[in-house]
Amino acid sequence: MAKGSILIVEDDTDIAEMLSYNLRKEGFDVSVASNGEESLEFLKDCRPQLIILDLMLPLIDGYDVCRAIRSNEETSIIPVIMLTAKSRESDMIAGFELGADDYITKPFSPKELIARVRAVLRRFDLQLPGGTIKIGDISIDTVRHKATVLGAPIQLTYTEFRLLAYMAQRPGVVLPRNKILSDVFDYQPESYDRSVDNHIKTLRKKLGDARDYIETIRGVGYSFRDI
Repeated sequence: MAKGSILIVEDDTDIAEMLSYNLRKEGFDVSVASNGEESLEFLKDCRPQLIILDLMLPLIDGYDVCRAIRSNEETSIIPVIMLTAKSRESDMIAGFELGADDYITKPFSPKELIARVRAVLRRFDLQLPGGTIKIGDISIDTVRHKATVLGAPIQLTYTEFRLLAYMAQRPGVVLPRNKILSDVFDYQPESYDRSVDNHIKTLRKKLGDARDYIETIRGVGYSFRDI
């Protein structure tokens, strides 16, 4: 029985075949699109549980594909793992700002990718405690998965929302990076790759005037300001 449906968007045939083989071996139902246009056509009729998206694609690049996914109400919640040779921190931040839930650079280990896929899917299966969290100017509705700053809605990816809710539920508590990595991202500490820092940067940017609610604890991690 398939564990979940995954769309691979990758123009390199060898990489696409390697990914398909390893994911199918783990029990996933896999579809492949060889360019950005083909992937968006696929998404008109199908809703995979996760998308693995190369960035350097013909016709429509991965950045524009991700923008289209996040701007469409019917596909906006689908988790996206970006898979790319672009390894600079600025590239990773740009990917997270567009709505990536994870970012893996080439070359990569199939074992690591499988672990990331499982972690992202588990993350989306986890339910947040129901209710509304209100701290200062920020309001977080964990049932509807909506957040506002001074009453104005902010557009967050599922991962960003989980990160914000997790921290807001623990005001004043110092949260080491490894704990956030484990509790929010469902990754083991040894896999730390700046995912926490990059998501915090994009989250702060989206919070706008409320960005300072997230405080950096130098050498340790982060804390949500206790108002």
